[in-house]
Amino acid sequence: MERYKELIDAYLAGIRLPEHPARLYDPVRYVLAPGGKRVRPSLTLMAAEAYGKHADEALPAAAALEIFHNFTLLHDDLMDHAGLRRGRPTVHKKWDENTAVLSGDAMVYVAQQQLEIYPAETYKTLQSLFNRTALEICEGQQEDMDFETRNDVPWDEYREMIRKKTAVLLGAAMQFGAIIAGRDGNEQKLLYDAGVHLGLAFQIADDYLDTFGDESFGKQIGGDIREGKKTFLYIKTLEAMNHRERETFKRLYGQAEKTNETLREITRIMEAHNIPETARQAIAGHTRRYEELIRRSAMPPDFQKAFIRLGEKLSERTK
Repeated sequence: MERYKELIDAYLAGIRLPEHPARLYDPVRYVLAPGGKRVRPSLTLMAAEAYGKHADEALPAAAALEIFHNFTLLHDDLMDHAGLRRGRPTVHKKWDENTAVLSGDAMVYVAQQQLEIYPAETYKTLQSLFNRTALEICEGQQEDMDFETRNDVPWDEYREMIRKKTAVLLGAAMQFGAIIAGRDGNEQKLLYDAGVHLGLAFQIADDYLDTFGDESFGKQIGGDIREGKKTFLYIKTLEAMNHRERETFKRLYGQAEKTNETLREITRIMEAHNIPETARQAIAGHTRRYEELIRRSAMPPDFQKAFIRLGEKLSERTK
């Protein structure tokens, strides 16, 4: 994975953006600077190599996904009024909000340009998946925003939201590698579905770590609770309660300003209903499904083992 990250960083650094207007393109360069984990594009490179292609052949497609992913982070930061990203000021703080909107928009088209180097049929397939994924991510983001004003979000709606907002991009990353390698539609779908399950496990783990992790993972513990976000933990806590408990918990969770004592009380209630273990079981379930799909693939055994190890590392974060 470190080799893939280095390849992606070098490729992104080599993209020649226009110098003018500087206020449009400088933020794009700023956002794409090394610092991210590059997980999604690494999945594309790894999948392509698993089917016999050289990583270099998959770099433009991998870069397209990474540029688009960073565009979503740029706009997320703007919508969330976030001041920092990866330890640096966010674009709307370093420049201004209008610049963040326009530079983010430009990143979508810079991403799409990376796909234009492929032959017509490959380009058509990649572009179709790119567009579908981009729209689903927008839908997931809107649904997540809609949930902020609701206290009755059921698990099936939340699962669909995180599938769109987070998981489909991992699915697309893996399918991109299969497309570039010329694999058939069945193999492409198998990898896409594997990536989606990996993404679902990743997001539930992220929810878990926000409350029950530690700050060595780079997250401010309790941020989701303080902001009143409807997460896996919140939804499963409500499911485990009777009606009276549910109404009390909703009022507590919905307080605009939460003290440290309120935070501890909410965490205690979740622990009393065994929610940490419920989350770990859900993560393990999606990870197992991911691994099953990888084992069914036509990849050589050594690549299957490498992909499975990625899933295992994800589960290890929550143990």
